[in-house]
Amino acid sequence: MNSVFEVQKTIREILLKVLDNHSLEQLNKIPEGFTNNLIWNIAHCVSSQQVLIYKLSGLPTMVSEEFIAKYRKGTKPEGDVSQAEVDEIRALLSSTLDQVQRDYANNIFVTYTEYLTSMGFLLKDIEGALSFNNYHEGIHTGIIMSIRKFV
Repeated sequence: MNSVFEVQKTIREILLKVLDNHSLEQLNKIPEGFTNNLIWNIAHCVSSQQVLIYKLSGLPTMVSEEFIAKYRKGTKPEGDVSQAEVDEIRALLSSTLDQVQRDYANNIFVTYTEYLTSMGFLLKDIEGALSFNNYHEGIHTGIIMSIRKFV
């Protein structure tokens, strides 16, 4: 599983660089032809990771239900995100990765509720969820790279 965590670490480092290299205005801008922005996509990665890994394992998440609801699949930005929220999201990119690695090493993922993703992939266990999460974050990293060209 080390390679799965290394992939996620690489993705999260890319997302941190996006935060570091864009102004608050750029992070919040929704370019024409898009339905969301840089910061929504980054926060969505955190929110989805928490749902795919923790909620479906029957475990508490590191983020609030409000955070999950704000950035869940099918949502879009309802207004600009503040610098304080960006700072929280920045911290969560690292802390959620570190925590899932510790929790996996400590074997806390005992049960998993099967989940059929919108792409038709059936998640059956924590290993599948961790792998799929990387795929999902990779998709959103690609979207982020596209949005960057227009902000």
